[in-house]
Amino acid sequence: MRRTFSIVVPVFQNESNLHDTVPKLLSLQNDLPNYALELVFVDDGSSDRSLEILVKYAESYPGNIKIVKLTRNFGQTPAVQAGLRHANGSCVGIISADLQEPHELFVDMVKEWEGGARFVIGERQAREEGWLHQTISGIYWNLVRRFAFPEFPRLGYDFCLLDRQVVDDINRINEKNTSIFVLVYWLGYRPIRLPIIRRQREKGNSQWRVWKKVSFTVDTLVGFTYLPARVITLMGFTIALLCVVYLVAALGQWFWLRAAPPGWMTVVGLTTLLGAMILFSLGIVSEYVLRILDEARKRPPYVIERVIGKTDAKK
Repeated sequence: MRRTFSIVVPVFQNESNLHDTVPKLLSLQNDLPNYALELVFVDDGSSDRSLEILVKYAESYPGNIKIVKLTRNFGQTPAVQAGLRHANGSCVGIISADLQEPHELFVDMVKEWEGGARFVIGERQAREEGWLHQTISGIYWNLVRRFAFPEFPRLGYDFCLLDRQVVDDINRINEKNTSIFVLVYWLGYRPIRLPIIRRQREKGNSQWRVWKKVSFTVDTLVGFTYLPARVITLMGFTIALLCVVYLVAALGQWFWLRAAPPGWMTVVGLTTLLGAMILFSLGIVSEYVLRILDEARKRPPYVIERVIGKTDAKK
């Protein structure tokens, strides 16, 4: 019996890409004749014609395409989590619906997996994107490398292949407010890296707005590092040290020069600075408290409205 190769594709407002994406992914069956190909598309609450297009393809290719329809937009990580739980493959690939990554590299990834690799990533060597996207993404991935995983790919990754064991490990984790790709890295499996160049988007617009990337950065820093909490500690130590220095200087001025330091301006300045630092610290603590509350509620990271289509794949 043939083994199954599954591909999980999160979809959000991708109607302009899908007529290119689906046929290209289906064509991988010709390059991998010894595998049963399973495509798992996760509609993350799209309001355009994405679902309609996917349903037509599922009807045209029964046995190859499965659609997981979420009730609303939950985000990329929950969508990928939903796809992984519905993927039956012995190995499972993940790729974006816009195919900015070279989908044909899945053939080489499968060969690496056949050789014993459990985690294969397409490591970006360059990004053919606008400077704003490159700048924001670069800051995010540099923070991940600096404070979480020093060996993390310099330009990040969201194109990979996972062994069934890795998928099962991820499926046992129900963590919210996280990054699925950083979470996979956290598991500790050593990745095989294949170089790629992230291509310019040919159709449609990116749904990654600036505020989403900022929120994603905060989620990663809070979820995978102790940096925010340590910033509070360092800030408190620094302020305490400055206060001691100021107090020594003020006492020295009084004892040796018999002159009092400037009065109310100094007090107002220090009080304002201290108040700002306290509010900043409360903001960081609130991020942790909100995430603790979110986990304590035990709400699922996503809600499935329905699953459309069946595949011939078996685990």
